Amino acid sequence: MTIPAEPLRYAILGSGAVGGLYGAMLARSGCDVHFLLHSDFEHVRENGLRIDSVLGDFVLESPQVYDSVESMPKCDVVIIALKSTRNALLDEWLPRVVADDGVVLTLQNGLDVEADVRRTIPAGRVLGGCCFLCSNKVGPGHIHHLDYGRIAFGAYQEPGVDPLRANQVGRRIEADMQSAGIDANWSDDLAKTRWRKLMWNIPFNGLSVVLDASTDRIIGSQPGRDLANQLIAEVHAGAAACGVEIDEKAIRATMEHTETMVPYDSSMRLDFLAKRPMEVEAIFGNPLRAIGDRASEIAPSISMLYQQLAFFNDAICQDA
Repeated sequence: MTIPAEPLRYAILGSGAVGGLYGAMLARSGCDVHFLLHSDFEHVRENGLRIDSVLGDFVLESPQVYDSVESMPKCDVVIIALKSTRNALLDEWLPRVVADDGVVLTLQNGLDVEADVRRTIPAGRVLGGCCFLCSNKVGPGHIHHLDYGRIAFGAYQEPGVDPLRANQVGRRIEADMQSAGIDANWSDDLAKTRWRKLMWNIPFNGLSVVLDASTDRIIGSQPGRDLANQLIAEVHAGAAACGVEIDEKAIRATMEHTETMVPYDSSMRLDFLAKRPMEVEAIFGNPLRAIGDRASEIAPSISMLYQQLAFFNDAICQDA
């Protein structure tokens, strides 16, 4: 894979709470960024992308926006910020927008979502990352970034695949993001990064739906705290069962970070309230399948929560 000497060209697939925020920050810093939009296309083309952020408000005027991948240029780095429920689109989209030697960085929630990218992108050119932030899309072309903002990302590890070149491109992406004011950090262990994020995503996405509560209400109730702590501990144990060792201090740190977080509605709860399909398989199903036959023993609460969410998801999909 040839790494271009000139500045990297970026494509953002999914220009909402995550892609809209980080893409706008990259573009504001001078990076060549191209946004795929759908319902917001005309609004953003005419009015720009509005970012209300704890890091500072701004409007990205005259962004490079497109309403189809066919009209987009080939890009060195394609950032996927779509919900994983829409990954069937990637088989058609990625070959049209990824440059011949380009890489794909998926910033989606869940475990092993990179496998969906690998259906069309060769080994050694897939990166994955986790976003530790509170951000919502509140209107057409309007992103509200409430808290945090860190990205941890790394190469998708596959047996027999040398990650050297992916690592080199990843370091360039990291540098671009840091220059843009994004708290981006390269990870040499993507699996560990993903399981660490699941220690928050599984309890607080799942409980926010079944308890119909925002983060502050969950941890403000002793039964809610107890449920969250049980789920966090089960994710930690599930990671260990898959050969991923995470420091036990992370169990307490997860709750501490949530305690200092602004009250927040999880993305899964927002999807549920809007009757949109939820990322149940990526966030719950894939980790349970990775744990395997011992899932009901190691992660009984996660297993039950998965079934509850799958029930809700089936109803949403049937009504769609």
